[in-house]
Amino acid sequence: MPERRALVLILLAPLLAPLPARAEVEPGDLTLTVTAELNGNSAPFSREMVLLKIHGVYKQPILLEEVVQPSLANFSWTQLGRDHWSRTKLPDGQSAIAFDRTVAVFPHHAGQFTIEPFTHKLTVNDVGERRVVEVRSKPIPFPVAPWTEPAGGPDAKEPWWLPAKDVAITDSWSPDPETIKIGETARRIVTLEAQGMVAEGLPPRPVMRTRGIITFAGPVTRETLLTPSGPVARATYQWDVKPGVPEIIPLDAIAIPWFDTSTRTMRETEIPARQIGGGLPDQETDRAPPPVPSPLVTAAAALAAFGLGLALIGFGLGRPSLRLSGPNRRALRAAARTGDPARFRAVLDAAMREAPDLVRIWRARPGLAASFAALDRAVFGASGAPVPDLPALARSLSRPERVAGPAPGTGRLAPLDGPVG
Repeated sequence: MPERRALVLILLAPLLAPLPARAEVEPGDLTLTVTAELNGNSAPFSREMVLLKIHGVYKQPILLEEVVQPSLANFSWTQLGRDHWSRTKLPDGQSAIAFDRTVAVFPHHAGQFTIEPFTHKLTVNDVGERRVVEVRSKPIPFPVAPWTEPAGGPDAKEPWWLPAKDVAITDSWSPDPETIKIGETARRIVTLEAQGMVAEGLPPRPVMRTRGIITFAGPVTRETLLTPSGPVARATYQWDVKPGVPEIIPLDAIAIPWFDTSTRTMRETEIPARQIGGGLPDQETDRAPPPVPSPLVTAAAALAAFGLGLALIGFGLGRPSLRLSGPNRRALRAAARTGDPARFRAVLDAAMREAPDLVRIWRARPGLAASFAALDRAVFGASGAPVPDLPALARSLSRPERVAGPAPGTGRLAPLDGPVG
């Protein structure tokens, strides 16, 4: 504890310098308020996140400080980010120090509750002497509404209760599921993002099951991203899918119901339906047998292929390239069209996990590295940060990238008669 208080003193020193020493602590010099940000200006339901904004304004210079939080017996809670200290100007022109902390609370069940006072223990300079002052917030009435709809709700086992401001789903496959055949495997990665909640509240991995396929469930990863507008929860689900029959297998959509905390209504999003096997959509030309070329055409094609092979061997023109899969390119373009940087960032994360070699090439390019940094500032930085040109970025990331080929001279054929001399 002494080390922590010393660290607080060091961090607060720049804020304390401009404040003049006051003769004595007067009423109103030290104030602490706690405000509950209710979604849709309505009483929350059980397990719905509510942000408590804790704000202190202190005219007196502060030497040490400690926040004592109430027990919050009927709530789960988590602090979002670190405490923030800043200088502020009061309406009368005086300088003061502002303290801000954000705590997310989740009521356990319906009922009438009270958020008991928070206490900020401050060591101040009072007429040249150190003095400990306890600044207390006022208690807050906190009603939690019961769920009255006939189905769903926070206490139902099915479907999963998902209260959020917005929910987005990104679905990517590698390779494209329509292209795989019996015995081959495709990896499916689904990313679920929910604004206004933490990752622990996201649902478990959905069940993906249908006749004719074998699925191997991979790990589930969860993370909470802190943004100026509140937390964003992200979960990534993964499966390896293998068809067990030769015919086309339809994979049904998976519905994800969620409660819109802004409009106070139930909504639904879905993991989209896909087709496994069967190649491109059926067309008459796909099923028609290929035409038999004439002997002259066959001979000409063979000669051209032979000449091209000699050229590639002699001049080293065959350089390999890397490119994002078709589903990821389409997903990037679709996310770019929405103009939503957070959604584009989620799709890009899934694409980067699939193609780490491409990521190394992208990050080595100053232009793309600057675009990535601008995207992160728009998603995770201060409110109002400029959004990069998402369609242009999607086009840049969709292009094939050349990779270094064999060193000059190492891929040539050895002389037929061995080395000379």
